[in-house]
Amino acid sequence: MKEFKVTYFFDEEHYIRRFIHLDSFEDAKKLIQSERDQYISFQDSRGIYHELHTRNVRVTQISAYHRVDKDI
Repeated sequence: MKEFKVTYFFDEEHYIRRFIHLDSFEDAKKLIQSERDQYISFQDSRGIYHELHTRNVRVTQISAYHRVDKDI
């Protein structure tokens, strides 16, 4: 499994990030496309629960994410 960072931008200052685990970038892209114009829910890296209607998102970014262990 690979980790992908999905960022939903509402305007120039407001955004929400979500991390997903899938086998490929293509799978991540298909998931995000399948969620268009509907409610989604997820918990962010801080443990905060979000419900989001994707209709209100202006830009969505997907990128591969390589987590760095911050405990070292």
